[in-house]
Amino acid sequence: APSTKESELLKLKDLHPIIELVLEHRELQKLLSTYIDTLPTLADEQDRVHTSLIQYGAATGRMASTHPNLQNIPIKSEKGRAIRKVFIAEKGYDLVAIDYSQMELRIAAFLSGDKKLIEIFNQGQDVHTAVAAQVFRVDPKDVDKEMRRKAKVINFGILYGMGVTALKDNLGGTREEAQVFYNTYFETFTELAVYLDRVKAETARKGYTETYFGRRRYIEGMNSSLPFVRSIAERAAINAPIQGTEADVIKWAMVKIADWVKTEQLEDEVRMLLQVHDELLFEIKEGKADEYIPKIREIMENIIDPKEVYGVKMTTEASVGKHWGNLEKVIKKI
Repeated sequence: APSTKESELLKLKDLHPIIELVLEHRELQKLLSTYIDTLPTLADEQDRVHTSLIQYGAATGRMASTHPNLQNIPIKSEKGRAIRKVFIAEKGYDLVAIDYSQMELRIAAFLSGDKKLIEIFNQGQDVHTAVAAQVFRVDPKDVDKEMRRKAKVINFGILYGMGVTALKDNLGGTREEAQVFYNTYFETFTELAVYLDRVKAETARKGYTETYFGRRRYIEGMNSSLPFVRSIAERAAINAPIQGTEADVIKWAMVKIADWVKTEQLEDEVRMLLQVHDELLFEIKEGKADEYIPKIREIMENIIDPKEVYGVKMTTEASVGKHWGNLEKVIKKI
């Protein structure tokens, strides 16, 4: 049957002006029904909204948020970001967000032991620019926006087991071009390619994957006679150790930050509010953010000792502001 779902409408976007209007109407309807009409009814007497975090919300070990889902507050569109402006710090406090930078790619680098990928991170290069330079065989300064975009698509795509067809859809262009780009990528990062093949083979043999910390995820379908079932299982197997390690790291960070707050008796000055995948959101007493941010970042960045993972460090970025929709990055290094 003909489909009018968003992914299909986006393919037709340039064929008729009504497509843009339908997409815009749907976005507004979603924002209205899911957030604008609903969130105020969930606030308590102090106008605060409380979510429930589910420890094993996802198969990879990531936490999930429910009633309401505060991990799903929009960020990609301008209208969506406006919803974040309703989340404001209590009087006398600032909102502080601290998030891991390119965490999944750093984890992929040290799990695979790929020397070229490790070198990119250890030299502090922009990973998408550096990968584009390697794949397109140009100097980093000659990488243009389109080259960087393509490198970013495949950098994140490989973490989810993206094949050539999916790569073509995301990059645009022909399947032949996508195949060349795919082949060149893995010819460049050969140790990453070997690692991904090894994960698939070991999962088919053992029936489970493991994170850096040894937490297992059992995956069915690796030896299915049905190609599409096997393909889904292989994609899950590729992603599980990476996203699972990411989930482990941020949970350890939350525990250690909570211990530090308790030990230093900072309960009234540092409040950990929410975890959104690779980001932690805090309320910190006004005027104290500069004092406490370096310690929180230090804890987050050293959950895994860089010496144990080829020197790859989990770097973080901090942002401060009065409401969630307008946080400004803190430039100061730890």
